[in-house]
Parts: sequence; C-alpha cells; structure tokens
Amino acid sequence: MVPRIFYFLQFFTLFTVTCASTEEATALLKWKATFRNQNNSLLASWTLSTDACRGWYGVLCFNDRINTLNITNVGVIGTLHDFPFSSLPFIEYVDLSMNQLSGIIPHAIGNLTNLVYLDLSSNQFSGKIPPQIGSLSKVKTLFIFDNHLNGFIPIDIGNLIELKILYLYSNQLFGPIPSELGNLKNLNDLELSRNKLTGSIPITLGDLTELKILYLHSNQLSGFIPSELGNLKNLTDLKLSHNNLTGSIPITLGDLTELKILYLHSNQLSGLIPSELGNLKNLTDLALSYNNLTGSIPITLGDLTELKILYLHSNQLSGFIPSELGNLKNLNDLELSHNNLTGSIPITLGGLTELKILYLHSNQLSGFIPSELGNLKNLTDLALSYNNLTGSIPITLGGLTELKILYLHSNQLSGFIPSELGNLKNLNDLELSHNNLTGSIPITLGGLTELKILYHHSNQLSGFIPSELGNLKNLTDLELSHNNLSGSIPITLGDLTELKILYLHSNQLSGFIPSELGNLKNLTDLKLSNQLSGPIPDSFGNLRNLTILFLRDNKLSGSIPKELAYLDNLVVMALGENQFSGHLPEHLCQGGKLENFTVKSNKLTGPIPRSFSKCSSFKRVRLDNNSFTGNLSEAFGVHPKLQFIDLSDNDFHGELSSNWGKCENLTDLRVARNNISGSIPPEIGNVRGLLGLDLSSNHLIGQIPKEFGKLTSLVNLFLQNNRISGNIPEDFGSLTKLESLDLSDNRLNGSIPMCIVDFMHLFQLNLSNNKFGQKIPKEIGRITQLNVLDLSYNLLVGDIPPQLANLKVLVTLNLSHNGLSGRIPQELESSTGLQDVVLSYNELEGPIPNNKAFINASLEGNKGLCGNVAGLHPCERPSSVVKKHSMEKGRKLILIIVLPVMGALVLLCVFIGVLFMCNKRRAGDVERRDGDGWLSISMLDGKALYRDILNATEEFDAKFCIGQGGHGSVYKVNLPSLGNIAVKRLHSSFQNTHPKSFMNEVRALTGIKHRNIVNLYGYCSKAQHSLLVYEYVERGSLSSILSNEVESKKLDWHKRVNIIKGVAFALSYMHQDCSPPIVHRDISSSNVLLDSEYEAHVSDFGIAKLLKLESSNCTVLAGTYGYVAPELAYTMKVTEMCDVYSFGVLALEIIKGKHLGEYITSLANSSTKDHVQLSDLLDERLPYPEDEVKEVLVFIIKLASSCLLENPKSRPTMQSIFRSLSSMDPCLLTHKINPHVREAIYT
Repeated sequence: MVPRIFYFLQFFTLFTVTCASTEEATALLKWKATFRNQNNSLLASWTLSTDACRGWYGVLCFNDRINTLNITNVGVIGTLHDFPFSSLPFIEYVDLSMNQLSGIIPHAIGNLTNLVYLDLSSNQFSGKIPPQIGSLSKVKTLFIFDNHLNGFIPIDIGNLIELKILYLYSNQLFGPIPSELGNLKNLNDLELSRNKLTGSIPITLGDLTELKILYLHSNQLSGFIPSELGNLKNLTDLKLSHNNLTGSIPITLGDLTELKILYLHSNQLSGLIPSELGNLKNLTDLALSYNNLTGSIPITLGDLTELKILYLHSNQLSGFIPSELGNLKNLNDLELSHNNLTGSIPITLGGLTELKILYLHSNQLSGFIPSELGNLKNLTDLALSYNNLTGSIPITLGGLTELKILYLHSNQLSGFIPSELGNLKNLNDLELSHNNLTGSIPITLGGLTELKILYHHSNQLSGFIPSELGNLKNLTDLELSHNNLSGSIPITLGDLTELKILYLHSNQLSGFIPSELGNLKNLTDLKLSNQLSGPIPDSFGNLRNLTILFLRDNKLSGSIPKELAYLDNLVVMALGENQFSGHLPEHLCQGGKLENFTVKSNKLTGPIPRSFSKCSSFKRVRLDNNSFTGNLSEAFGVHPKLQFIDLSDNDFHGELSSNWGKCENLTDLRVARNNISGSIPPEIGNVRGLLGLDLSSNHLIGQIPKEFGKLTSLVNLFLQNNRISGNIPEDFGSLTKLESLDLSDNRLNGSIPMCIVDFMHLFQLNLSNNKFGQKIPKEIGRITQLNVLDLSYNLLVGDIPPQLANLKVLVTLNLSHNGLSGRIPQELESSTGLQDVVLSYNELEGPIPNNKAFINASLEGNKGLCGNVAGLHPCERPSSVVKKHSMEKGRKLILIIVLPVMGALVLLCVFIGVLFMCNKRRAGDVERRDGDGWLSISMLDGKALYRDILNATEEFDAKFCIGQGGHGSVYKVNLPSLGNIAVKRLHSSFQNTHPKSFMNEVRALTGIKHRNIVNLYGYCSKAQHSLLVYEYVERGSLSSILSNEVESKKLDWHKRVNIIKGVAFALSYMHQDCSPPIVHRDISSSNVLLDSEYEAHVSDFGIAKLLKLESSNCTVLAGTYGYVAPELAYTMKVTEMCDVYSFGVLALEIIKGKHLGEYITSLANSSTKDHVQLSDLLDERLPYPEDEVKEVLVFIIKLASSCLLENPKSRPTMQSIFRSLSSMDPCLLTHKINPHVREAIYT
C-alpha cells in the first residue's frame, strides 16, 4: 500500500512541475508574440514542441522551474507590457540588456520576489522607475543604466539591503539623491552618473563602508562635498566631476588610502588643495581641473608615486610648480595649464620619462625652457605657450621623436629656431608664434612630412621663405605673417594641395604673386599684404573654396581679374591700398556670401557693378579714395545686413537714395567729398543704430531732416561744406550721445539751439561759416568734454559767456568774424588747457586774460582790446590816470579808494573768523573721537558703521575676503544702509606709523569725487581694527580679468581703449585738478577696477602721497614690480612722471592682455622701438583689429611708448595724454587727433 502511495505522490509532483514549467513557457511565448520582430533567429527555439528547460535559448531551470532568463543582445524589439511577471515566481536571474525594449517598466516587476540579478540596461525604457522595485528584497545586482528613464530615484530602493551593485547612470533622472541609499550597507558599487540629479550629496552615503566605487559625475549636484565620504575606507574610485559642487575639498578625503581614481573636476570648488591628498599612495588618476581652486600646489603630491594622470588645469592656482613632482615616475599626463603659476619650469620634470602629455600653458611662468625636457622620449604633446618664458628654444627638444604637438607660442623666447626640430618626424602641429625669435626659417622643417599646422607668425624672423616647405604635403595651416621675411613667395607653395590657410602678410615680401598658388584648391583663407607687385594671377579663379582674400597694402597693379567674381564662397575680399585700375568686375557677389568688400585707395574708375544693388550679404563696404563715377541713387539697393559703408572721395553724382533708411543694421554711412546733390532723405532717420554719418563736401540743399532726432545712438555727424539751409531742428535734443558735430560751411540760420547743451559727451562742435545770429548760449559751458569749439564766421552778438571757462578740456576756441562785444571774460585765465584761441574781427574791448593761450592768439580786428601782446596797445595803468587829475581830485580819489579798502579789510577779518569757526565745527564733524577710543572720518556714524561691518563680515571671516594687498585685506560687505561696499582692513602697523599724515591723507581723499576713481566713503578705527570704506566695484580688478581666458575675450578693443582713457582721465584729475596734486605711486592692473559697464576706476590710495607743487616727495621705493619708473631706483623721489611711466606700462598691458616684460625696454629705446611689430603688442585672444581700430591702437602704443622714456622730463603730462586720448572717436575707434596736441606730445 505504501509503495503505491509513494509512486502516486511522485507522479503527482512530476505532473505538477511539468504543468508549472509548461505554464511558464506558455507565458513567455505570449510575451514573445508581442515582439515586433517575430522572426528573431536566436529565439527560434522558443516553441511549445521544445522543452523550455532544455532547449530554449537563454533559459535555464532549477528543479524544472525557470530560474534564469538571459536574452541579452538578441535584438528584441518590444515592451514589458505583457512580460509574465506573475508566472515566474522562482526566477532569480533576468538579463534583458542591449535590446530595443521600450515603454515603461511595469509595477508588476515587484512580483519577482526571488530575483537576485536584474539587468534592463541599454534599452529604450522611459517613464519612472516604479517604487515596487523596492520589493525585490533579495536582489544583489540592479542594472537599469543607459535608458530614457526620468523622474525621481525611488526611496524604496533603500529597502534593498542585500544590494551590492546599483547602476542607474545614463538616464534622465532628476531630483535629489535619496538619503535612504545610506541603508544599503552591503553596497560595493554605486553609479548614478550622467543624469539630471540635483541637490546635495547625502551625508548618509558616508555610511556605505563596503563601497568601492562611487560615480555621481555629470549631474547638476550642488552644495559641499560631505566630509563623511572620508569614512569610505574601501573606496577605490570616486567621481564627482561635472556638477555644480562648491566649497573646499574635504581634508578627510586624504583618509581614503585605497583610492585609485579621484575625479573632482568641472565643478565650482574653491579654497586650497589639501596637502592630505598626498596620503593617497595608491592613486593613479587625480583630476581637480576646471574649478576655482587657489593657493599653491602641495609638495605632498610628489609622494603619489603611482600617479599616472594629474589634472590641475583651469583653476586659479599660484606659486611655483613643486620640484617634487619630478618624483612621479609613472606619470603619463601632467596638465597644469590655465592657472596663475609663476617661477621657472622645474628641471626635475625632465625625469618623468613615462610622460606623454605635458601642458603648462596659459600661466605666468618665466625663465628658460629646461634642456632636460629633451629626456622625455615618450612625449607626444608639449604645450608651454602663453607664459613669460625667455631664452632660446633648447636644441634637445629635437630629440623628442614621438612628439606630435609642440606649442611654444606667446612667450618671450628669442634666438634662432633650432634646425634640430627637423628631426621630429611625427610632428603634426608646430606653433612658435608670438615670440622674439630671429634668424631664418630652418630648411630642415621641410622634412616634417606629417606636419599639418605650422605657425611662426609674430616674430622677428628674416630671410627667405624656404622652398623646402613645399614638401609638407599634409599641411593645412601655414602662418608666417608679422615677421621681417623678404624675397619672393616660393612657387613650391603651390604644391601644398591640402592647404586651407595661408597667411604671409605683414612681412617685406616682394615680387609677383606666383600663379602656382592657384593650385591650392582647398584654400579658404589667403592673406598676402606685403610689398608685392604685378597683377593678381588669373589662376586665382580656381580657388573656389576661398572665403577670405586679403591682398591689401601691396603695390599690385593692373585690373582686378573678372575670374574673382566667380569665387562664390568669398566672404571677405580686401584689395585696398594698391594701384589697381580699370573697372570692378561685373557679377561680384553673385554667390550671395560676400560680406566685407574693400578696394579703398586705388585708381579704380567706372560705375559700380549692377550686382551690388542685389547683394544682400554686404556687411562692410569700402570704395573710398578712388575715381568711381555714376549715379549713386541707382548703385545700391536695400542691404539688410550692411553695417559700414564708405563711398567718400569719388566722383559719384545723383541724389541720396531713400533706401539707405531701410538698411536697419547700418552703423556708419560715409559719402563725403563727392558730387551728390538734392536733399537729405528723411528716411535716414529710421536707421536707429546709426553711429556715424558723414555727408560732408557735397552739393546737398534743403534743411536738416527733423527725423534725425530719432538717431539717438548717433556719435558723429558731419554735414559740413554743403548748401544746407534753415534752422537746426529742435528734435536734435535727443542726440545726447553726440561727440562730434560739424555743420560748418552751410547756410544755416537762426540762433544756436538750446538743445545743444544736452550733448554732454560732445567733443567737437563746429558751426562756423553759417548765418547763426543772436547770443552764444551760456549753457554751452555745461558741455564739459568739449575740446574744440568753432563758431566763427557767423552773425553772433553780445558778450562771450564767462561760463566757457567751465570747459576744462577745451583746446581750440574760435569765435572770430562775428559781432561779439564787451570784454573777454577774465574767467578764461583758469582755462589752462587752451592752446588755440581765435577771436579776431569782433567788437571786443578791454584787457586780454592772463593766460598763455592769449599770447599767440589771433585777436586782430578788435579795436578796443589792450594788453602786452604784439599788435595791441598796452592797457592804461592806474598811476597814469592819477597824474592827469588835480591834487584836490586826487585827495577825493584817495578817500574813495581807502575807505572801501578799509571796509573790505574789516569784512575780511569777520569772514576769516566765521570761516575759522565753521572749519572748527566741520573738523568736529569730520574727525571724531569718543571716550571708547573711536576715531572716524566720515559723515556717517563711525561707531555704528564699524559695528555693522563687523556683523556683516562675521568678524572678518575669510569667506568675505575678495583680495589681499601689501597694506591690508579687502572684504565685500553688504549693508542695508549702503548696499555693497568694499572695506579695506589695514594691517595693524599701517596707521600708527605716521598717524598725523595718514589722517590728513584720508581726509583729503574722502573729498575726491570722480567717475574714474573709486570713492572713499570714510574711515573708522578702534584699537584692533583700522578700516577704509570704499564703493564696491562689481567686476573686480583688471588684472584678474586679463588673466582669465574667458573674461578677457569680453574686453574687446573698444572696451580696452575706453579703460585706457578712463585711467588717463583719473590720473589727469589727480595731478592737475586736486590741490595739492596727488601722486598715486602704484598704478598697475591690480589697482584698476572695472564696473558692470567695464568702466575703469582707479583704486588703492592707501599709499598715495600728497605732493606739494614746489617740492618732490621723498620716500622709500614703492609700487608694483614691472610698473615702477627707473629713476625711482636712484633718486627715491616720487613725482607725477612716475605715474606717467606706470600708465605707459599699463596701457601696453591692456592692449597686449598681459605685462610686456622685456618689451618695455625695447619700446622705451628709440633705436629699437621702430622694429617692434604691432602684432607683438596685441592680445592674440582677440580678433586682429580692423583698419580703423588698428590706427587707434598704433596711436595709443606710440603715446604709451613716450611715457616710458628714460628721462622723466621727456615724458608727456597726464593732462596732455588725456587730451590726446579724448581726441579719438570712441564710436568707431577712428581717431581725429588735434594736430596741436599731437605736436605737443611728439615734438
């Protein structure tokens, strides 16, 4: 009986299992039926006729129940909607990865409660991770990475306490990282990278003591790095890069002694690099780049002997490169670029024989390139550019035969280019530009057949261009511009068929342009400006990929080949300043891409091609200074992108077209000196962005359109020498940005309108040779920037307004040939800037002002004037008048004189007494000391101010510190009463050294109010603190901006010129308008701050000394190294000329983007400065300047060079410097220097 029961039970169990496995198989087949690719060959075994446990692909069973489903990478296209979650109760292993499964992950996944391994990675799942996944209590491995999942990470995952590996990376998950993940005590590997996670890193992750790998990189995490991560003693890989993490690097990370990889780069971390990182002896990869780390590189990093990769680039690190880094014998990649590192390159780096990449560029390194670098035989990339390295290029670099990239550009290297560089047969990129290299180009470079890029531009190379360069068949970029190369262009360059860029401009090359250059079919950029002659080769018509053709500034002649019109990709065609003749080719711009077309200063004739009227791509056109003819009203159409056009100095006729008013992007329209007639189209008033309009010297008639009042951006308006009549429209009052206004030589009448006084930026006003009548408006005295005022040859009457004396920068005053009467205002005696005065042919009378400008003034035709000037009779003295009267009348006269004088003396005594009492009271207001030891100079309550500052800075916590100098630390403080202010906390010894002189200095400086000088609000002190309170300037120091690769590019040439002008204005004010004058003593880029509009503000008067006019200021040598005038070293006397020298250094630094170093001596030496190339002095991070901008920069460089003269007496004054800079057109950076100002500087 028992055996029968046993066999029955066995049969029943077998039947049940068989039914169960069949049910599981059937459920899987139903899921397979939903696949969009039914004919999947790998799953062909999935049929009911086959035993699922023994014949199905990817299926394994245990006790005849499906235990494993592994169909990774079989190409399934479908969803999990019909997956049999409820029919597989015993399944433990599921791998569906690398298929094309899409849709959501169903909640029913929580039914797989025996699951140990789940891999859904590399599919196309979307939607949220279901919280039911937290029911998989036995799961140890969970892979859901590389999908399209979004939403939060479910906190339920924190229930999976058996979990060892969790991969959720490469999805679109957002929200915070759940703190509940800290419950996963068995976790070895946590990877949540490449999502959109936000919030801070939970400190609970510090409880995962079994963790070996933690990847949270490439999210949007913020906040601090938890110090608790230092508890993860088993951690080998930590990646937190590419987030928004802030704060400092926790020193506790130095406890992770098993760590091999530490990636913290691309965050916003600040503070110092902890020296404790030197404890991580197993570390192979350390990446801290792209942060805001400061301080020096810890020497302890030299203990990381297993290190292979060290990335510290793109921070704000300073100090020296530790020689201890030479201990890292396993290092493959060392990148310290884009910091503020100084000092020399350690020779110990030459011992890193495994090194492949060495990037030290974009720092402030100095000294020689160590010859020991020639030992790095495995080196492939060497970048030392953008530093201050000097000396010659070591010949040992010729032994680096594996080298592919060699960047030595933008230093101060000198000497020859070593011929040994020709041994670098693997070299792809050789850049030696922007140095002081001399000699010829080695012919051995012709053997670098792998070379793609060769940059030698902006040096002092001489000799011929080697014909051997024609062997570089792989070359794409060849730039030899801005040197002293001579001879002809080798015809072998025509063999460089891969060449895309060829820059040979700004040399002394001569001869014809080789026709072989027409073989360079891939060429896109060609610049050949030199001393080339002959015609443009017709073969240039083959350069169909050409986008930039620069042949300007040569001696080329003949006609412009018609073939150039068929270069459909041309964007820039610059042929100006040659000797071309004939007509322009028809069909120019037929490709519709031509933006910049320049043929100025040639001998071209004939009409404008008809294709011009349809060229909608034009942005900049210069046809000026030729002999073009034709009707201008028909030559151009509507050009929506046009920004600048100059048609001046030709023979155009016809009228101005109303179409100019439809060129909505136009900023400058110049049609001067032609034969244009008719009236000015009112439609021009629709061009709201117009900055400059020059229609001078034509035959225009009618009135000035009132629509010009809409040109609110206008800076320059030149309508002189026409036949315009009527009044100046009242609508002109809205042109408040005007700087130059010339309406002379017309037929304008009426009075000078009051609206002109609103032109507060006006620099030049010329209304001469018209028919203006009535009086000169006294309000003109409010135009304080006026440098030239010419109202001559009009019908003006009345007195000369004394308010003209308010025009402190006025240089030229011409009021001649009017009907002015009365006396010349004696107030003009204070106009010390006046140089040219013309008041002739009026009805003026009385003495001339005691001003040197009137000694050589033109005053003829005024019968009533007198004075000790040639052509005038002397004024009568009072003594001669007395002798003509009788004694009786003399006694009466004496009484008449004496009594008022005595009365005046009594009043003067009373006034002095009152003034003394007022000053005493004022002194009580300005300087206050109370019983608690408080001292303040301010109209504010010093005690309350001190208390507010102390509270706002948390007693001067370092996190509020924004800078440190030799005299104290500067803090940014936000006060409810004042907003943001800057507070300089002086060193304790500073004030106490000379307390009386210090207090006098501070008191004087609080009275300085100037738009280009940082305002000193006041001073307050107590025993332990001495505080100077300044206005806060938003963008910080000019030095920090110039040293920042991103911010420096925002300082375009226009902004840099304005900064130079602002500093000059400030110094001119300090030297000329302060009484007594003030010498700054420490002008440098660190002491120039920029506001939100990039306006310059001179700062740091902590060491400024008040200078008496009659004596020099003897002191200790002060100032910033590199800016100090040479005479200070031996005279120890500070004068205004010391500031002038520093200003010259600073101006050149602003243009170059960094301190010029040894170039300063060259520029100060008259025998060598003519050989300095302009390109050597320009910041190569900015685009090379256009003609007008370049002209201004050349002028400033010459002006700055005059400031560097060794003899202080030979330098110009800051006042004359500011006048010269003010005479430049700031709108288009085209300067119109007053000839007398230029003569004063350079003669």
